[in-house]
Amino acid sequence: MLSIDKLDVQLLGLLGRDSRMSIAEIANSLGIARNTVQSRLKRMETNGLLTGFRPNLDLQAVGIPIQAFVGLELQQGKISAVSTSLVGLPEVIEIHATTGREDLLVRVATSTHAKLQVLLEQIANLPGVTHSTTTIALTSPLQYRIQPLLEELTEAAGWGRSTALPRSQR
Repeated sequence: MLSIDKLDVQLLGLLGRDSRMSIAEIANSLGIARNTVQSRLKRMETNGLLTGFRPNLDLQAVGIPIQAFVGLELQQGKISAVSTSLVGLPEVIEIHATTGREDLLVRVATSTHAKLQVLLEQIANLPGVTHSTTTIALTSPLQYRIQPLLEELTEAAGWGRSTALPRSQR
């Protein structure tokens, strides 16, 4: 497990708000050297903590206003096969293996309710699926976020051995 500190969390927070920030802009915002920013980003990428920079797309703005969560109960030993089949459906945007009654939680997105119904029928007919439960998302009061959790995780951590406290904390 890679250890991160408060400076890493602040760096990730800036990138979370604007992943197109330059190294110089990040360094200036944090009051640290560009080399520090570069080395920390490289360390996080090399160790698999930071896996990429993706655009945060507003699905409704591109004509995909319907999102739903589909809970799937499966036959024993079918998680891999069903997951592989689900990956082949472009409307499937996330798959999570879960505990409890349902084996998979699948997030889907479609442009119409009619297309959602067709998709749900496709999913229900996949070999290995025994039952499905669908919940349509009406709104998303909280989108995916990680910053508050990282801040709590590093509450007792320092700022790095060779890093001074940021200007705002002095």
